[in-house]
Amino acid sequence: MSDLLQMISIGRLDQPRCFTLSEARELLPTVTRITERAKKDLHPFQFKLHRMLMADPRRQSVEARYEIVVRQWADKLRRLGLVIEGLWEVDFDTGEGYLCWHYPEIRIASYREYYQHFDQRRSLDEVIEELDPDWAHFSHQ
Repeated sequence: MSDLLQMISIGRLDQPRCFTLSEARELLPTVTRITERAKKDLHPFQFKLHRMLMADPRRQSVEARYEIVVRQWADKLRRLGLVIEGLWEVDFDTGEGYLCWHYPEIRIASYREYYQHFDQRRSLDEVIEELDPDWAHFSHQ
């Protein structure tokens, strides 16, 4: 087991945690790996559903398996303290708002206030320059 995985705090599904920008960036490779694996696991079910007629009696079973993969992905990330916004969309709570990430983004580059929707994200660089928030500079110790 890598040192990073040993340091990751795994909690209950209902325990979001507050992240600094550096903590979120450290966790992102793990989040990306979990998401890539789930996306790969989901692909066969997406393919089957795309090719099935709506009235196909097997459709319900395939949809159920699709849902299991998505739910497992979401549960894993919630246990790491993240907030799930949508399929492959996650938020890192800063205590003031959310650092936002959407697969396949390679870095955390967006931020949104608690009251804003995921599609109202702003450039992280712009937010840091404008607000100079503590979460951008300090670590929770």
